[in-house]
Amino acid sequence: MTISPAGVTPADRPSAAADIPVAGTVTAGDGDTDHRAKDHSDEDHRAALRRIDPLRMAEMTTLTDAPGLVRLATHAALIALGVWAVLETDGWLRVLAQFGLGVALIFLFSLCHECVHRTAFRTGWLNDRVGQITGFLIFLPAASFRYFHFAHHRYTQDPERDPELASPKPATLPGYLWRLTGWHYWSAQIVGIPRTAFGGDLPGWVPPRGVAKVRREARWHLAIYAALLGLSVAAGSAILWNIWILPLLLGQPVLRAFLMAEHTACPTVPDMLANTRTTFAHRLVRWLSWEMPYHTAHHAAPTVPFHRLGDLTAHLERSLKSRAEGYPDAHRQIVAALGTSASKAEPG
Repeated sequence: MTISPAGVTPADRPSAAADIPVAGTVTAGDGDTDHRAKDHSDEDHRAALRRIDPLRMAEMTTLTDAPGLVRLATHAALIALGVWAVLETDGWLRVLAQFGLGVALIFLFSLCHECVHRTAFRTGWLNDRVGQITGFLIFLPAASFRYFHFAHHRYTQDPERDPELASPKPATLPGYLWRLTGWHYWSAQIVGIPRTAFGGDLPGWVPPRGVAKVRREARWHLAIYAALLGLSVAAGSAILWNIWILPLLLGQPVLRAFLMAEHTACPTVPDMLANTRTTFAHRLVRWLSWEMPYHTAHHAAPTVPFHRLGDLTAHLERSLKSRAEGYPDAHRQIVAALGTSASKAEPG
């Protein structure tokens, strides 16, 4: 899978939902349909959205089940293929198969993300159940993540209020490389899930009405994890280690590299066209990540489902202020900003 600028062909470029109170709500615009022929680089995301014809915007925000079900089926098939490959190989071939399986598994994060926005599917219970299952598989309780993520959307790149900016970020190359390992994610989940389950203090982004829900979810996560561990030990079986835990550990750095590109080294300003990066990536990368390389469009209008983000990006492209031609380009920008104030804008 190539994610280099050379892998981005013209066909790879882009030709009702979550209740997030962000400043990106679309209002009636002026119906400008020729905006891509003009330079709108000085406008913010609100102005850019107002230029889109309201009927076109309504079309892009319409939810349906079919695209999500097709994407889910193909993603599940890739995971099944990876499990088969792990079970049928040994030695270094097995390690390679585990890495591939791990990438497929860890990018269930993107599906979980779409589900917490309730834009993966039109049917509400599908979003809720698929979000819970995928969150369980990647050790990310969906209810807690929903509150965290909505706070991130509400206060994107606000150093005082965006929860993704709450922890110290690497300002050196060794720190950057260490962050790519994903250890900070695993350590946070190893500590955070039991703390939530057993009554520890919760972050401020969990509202009072959500406390019981996130604690209950953390408890059933822990109960099932403990049961699976107990069964594996009793049976003397390493199958869950081989097809689940180890692949997740191997695949996590790929997800970390992907997520870093979303906001790291972008300005800490309110304008979504500047504080969020669009990475023009190969269509296979977009498929695996549920179109999240079009991240500026997602932040500008979170009610647009994943399969229409390319359309919205086509409307916004002339106004984008943070962009990369593939993930190597995004990481060149990130490394160049190490040690500057921009390097602090890294997702946790």
